[in-house]
Amino acid sequence: MDIEEKIALVKKTPTEEVITEEELRALFENYAHPRHYIGFEISGKMHIGTGLCTALKLKDFKKAGIKTTIFLADYHSYVNEKLGGDLEKIRRVAKNYFKKMFEALGIEAEYILASEIYDNDYWKEVLKICKETTVKRMLRCIRIMGRKEGENNPASTIIYPAMQAADIFFMDIQIAHAGMDQRKVHMLAREFKKVVAVHHSLLPSLQGWERMDPAEAKMSKSKPHTAIFIEDSPEEIKSKIRRAFCPPKEENPVLKYAQYLILRDRPLKIEREEKYGGDAEFEDYQSLHAAYLKGEIHPLDLKNAVANELIKMLRPVQERIKKEGITFEG
Repeated sequence: MDIEEKIALVKKTPTEEVITEEELRALFENYAHPRHYIGFEISGKMHIGTGLCTALKLKDFKKAGIKTTIFLADYHSYVNEKLGGDLEKIRRVAKNYFKKMFEALGIEAEYILASEIYDNDYWKEVLKICKETTVKRMLRCIRIMGRKEGENNPASTIIYPAMQAADIFFMDIQIAHAGMDQRKVHMLAREFKKVVAVHHSLLPSLQGWERMDPAEAKMSKSKPHTAIFIEDSPEEIKSKIRRAFCPPKEENPVLKYAQYLILRDRPLKIEREEKYGGDAEFEDYQSLHAAYLKGEIHPLDLKNAVANELIKMLRPVQERIKKEGITFEG
């Protein structure tokens, strides 16, 4: 595989931006297997934004020869008060649920629990970043935690961005990867080391995003009715998507699920009676998008097609989860 093909894989949907493509090209010119990481806070049950979206993107990276590390960020989760701020529970869920769920999704990677590798050199790096960054800059970065500057946040949130940047340096990562909501911390990290930053689009909440910041409109575990979880039954998936925000002739979350999860690898078949136009198959998102905005596809037909494809995609994962007895015990 030549370098341009590798770059195309990195840029494949749902990747939204690469900073920078020139640096990525140089990386592939000098390394057969660049070192990449993506980190996760440990919280509740895994939804398809965390799990399925990540699995699809990491398979692209594997094809490109990239060596992936999945970073299970237990201290970061503790600082951000996930799972009630119970550090032992966070570590247990990281090892017994998150890691096993990613493996069930078919992700081949090195798994690292943050607290098991941190040493004096790491904390020295955190202090260095804090010393060379203003409090104002750190406060702008706390949006990566799902927090706002004006909130009454614990003082520990100020060091969170420095910890995340230090992770990249400490593990000697060459490609830092995350959703678009993590962009600010990667820009902070690049002030110290020109790591390539890859950002993918966030899978939106089923309830839409009108007048909302994209980071706030993303799928959230804290609002179960707006998210599809990896372990949801076919009936639950159909029910949630049937109630999704999906106005006719307008942009909506269901279209984005088709774009980010289905049409990147396979066609989407719309099944309907002849009196409503008969079956239609779309090979790419552009044609589906155009047809929907023209009113050629009814919202319910789109919802049914997307729900059926997601059920098919999750079936082998759910079978492995059941076989291996993977459960969330938070």
